[in-house]
Amino acid sequence: MARIKWTVLRDIDRIHIDRQQREGGYVMPAHHYHPYYELCCIEQGACRFQLEDRSYDLHTGDALLIPPQLLHDTSYPFGACRRIGVYFRGSDLVGDVTDLLPGRESFFSQVQLFHVPEAYHKPCCELLSRMAFEEKTDDDRSPLLLRIQLLEFLTFCSRVCSFQQESALEIRTTDRQVRAAAQYINEHFRQQISSADIAAAAGFSPNYLSRRFREAAGIGLHEYLVFVRLRSAALELVSTDMSVTEIATHCGFSDGNYFKDVFKRKYGVSPREYRNLNRG
Repeated sequence: MARIKWTVLRDIDRIHIDRQQREGGYVMPAHHYHPYYELCCIEQGACRFQLEDRSYDLHTGDALLIPPQLLHDTSYPFGACRRIGVYFRGSDLVGDVTDLLPGRESFFSQVQLFHVPEAYHKPCCELLSRMAFEEKTDDDRSPLLLRIQLLEFLTFCSRVCSFQQESALEIRTTDRQVRAAAQYINEHFRQQISSADIAAAAGFSPNYLSRRFREAAGIGLHEYLVFVRLRSAALELVSTDMSVTEIATHCGFSDGNYFKDVFKRKYGVSPREYRNLNRG
């Protein structure tokens, strides 16, 4: 059965916690993305996260921070896994905790992989269990308590965790070519590139690359190119004064109407509405 292209999840109004036990072999039915942060912590076992063109294998004690609007999915090829997800917005953070983390302000702008040493695994899990308990309690005090607990957890991690950036792992040995294709897209998406251009960069024929890319990355080559262009357009809409037409052209869309159509399908609103809603 073909996988869904991608799914967009709605925004949240407070911090949420999701504790899951997955059996080995489970694969999410679709890639997805959301307008809030996701912090996945592995309590026991292991799982694999696919974040656009990169794959991360997480094991007991590992935690992965996924920024908003990043296309991703999860699979469990290593057996059973118990994990807990913490979902929060930028407004749930305060400057003091940001100052304690590597990179300070830039920490939350990119994927972060960090590990809790075995000696601190128990107190770390206890902090997460308190958050899971508060999620179930869900009364008028829960939003504040969850925010306090999130800040406590991040502060604790800043003290004891080892942080690693760009810890991408290959899914298969041939994924080097697939990642070369994804890298080419990310570097040249503003240009009018073709499947032949991308295939040449990866060292494959266009037809073979198309099949191989979907098989390894779980998303079509053209779908990924459109996703990268739309993500850049969304950023430029809220950070520049360029017109919608100028942004469409700058992000590689040769047809303004097509840009507006695919943008609305992804974000649920027109580019102009997106700018008005997110510019504050």
